[in-house]
Amino acid sequence: MQMSNRISAFQCSPIRRLSPYAREAVRRGIKVYQLNIGQPDIKTPTQVIDAVHSYDETIIAYGNSEGRQELREALPSYYAKYGLDVKPEDILITTGGSEAIQFAFMTLCDPYDEVIIPEPYYTNVSSFAHSAMVTLVPVTSKMEDGFALPDISEFESKITRKTGAILVCSPNNPTGHVYTEEELLQLLNLVKKHDIFLIVDEVYREFCYDGKQFSSVLAFPEFADRVICVDSFSKRYSMCGSRIGALISKNKDVLDSALKLAQARLCPPDIEQVAACAALKTDDSYLLEVKSEYEKRRDFIVEGLQKIEGVQCSVPKGAFYLVAELPVDNAEDFAKFMLKDFNLNGETVMVAPCEDFYVTKGMGRRQVRIAYVLNTRDLAQAVKCIDAGLKAYRSTVLGESV
Repeated sequence: MQMSNRISAFQCSPIRRLSPYAREAVRRGIKVYQLNIGQPDIKTPTQVIDAVHSYDETIIAYGNSEGRQELREALPSYYAKYGLDVKPEDILITTGGSEAIQFAFMTLCDPYDEVIIPEPYYTNVSSFAHSAMVTLVPVTSKMEDGFALPDISEFESKITRKTGAILVCSPNNPTGHVYTEEELLQLLNLVKKHDIFLIVDEVYREFCYDGKQFSSVLAFPEFADRVICVDSFSKRYSMCGSRIGALISKNKDVLDSALKLAQARLCPPDIEQVAACAALKTDDSYLLEVKSEYEKRRDFIVEGLQKIEGVQCSVPKGAFYLVAELPVDNAEDFAKFMLKDFNLNGETVMVAPCEDFYVTKGMGRRQVRIAYVLNTRDLAQAVKCIDAGLKAYRSTVLGESV
């Protein structure tokens, strides 16, 4: 039976599409270290779990389409810690940051309009774009530059009458780059010049390393009418399954328009919003400890990978991902091999092949995204598996002498 052309253009997520191989490996008794997905092993704050347990409504009723007022009134105090002036009326609660990106695309763009995006990018944005019938136009960032923002002239050269916005993620998924104030200003001046918008996914803002300060796109009031900020509770408070995010803008027309989409899906999930309200009461020490832990894991995994012959990776400045280039011809084939045909003392690793993190065909074929969301003991075992797995793959599959 023929499916729609729209869905046929979707890609299966490289983050999840190898999961059947991983499940089969587990059925064979193999321990799989899942470095493919940004699911932290950090405990969710206790009060978040308690809030879910103590939910005492007798009916789980429809809520406000723009989100619980309690949550929208609590969020400005959180942003104020970063010196950001955000008001409840600037906030639309969404079903995860993913829905916020989807709403932004559908609010700003007509079918076949374009959004410019640095690649590699968060691969699921491709599906959001296809859903909105938006074309992603890539500007390539490079490992040798630490995946920093490409020259602004490259962005400007891609702007056409169809361009609706530029989308960036900072700290970046999958590269770990943190955009500087200067980089953001270049983008802001560009979108103002060409009468388009800047969408910035800031869901990892807590996780900036090496003493680096986070710069928010919301910190530039002179550009406020050109800005949409995407946020989420998922990674900050290790509550990925709650699916609570936010679309934030000072542009009333943007919010009023996005609200039409929010009304069509009725409301974000209610119990999870109660949990999000509880999360905002978390002591600042929790986030400081989590940040410190991820920085330690970053240092550990980078050092381990750089010791493996033929592996290259830059040092991420934030988030909890990195892109590594492997000494193989096809990283997806290697990732399947690790799950189907390899184990080291009953253990193996699952990674996310990077080719579909690029718009440009053929790029990223030798790269994988690694999420360093596991403790250092597990990461140590994972690195050993990758090292041994690469030797086995290059010897048995590629026929190399290693």
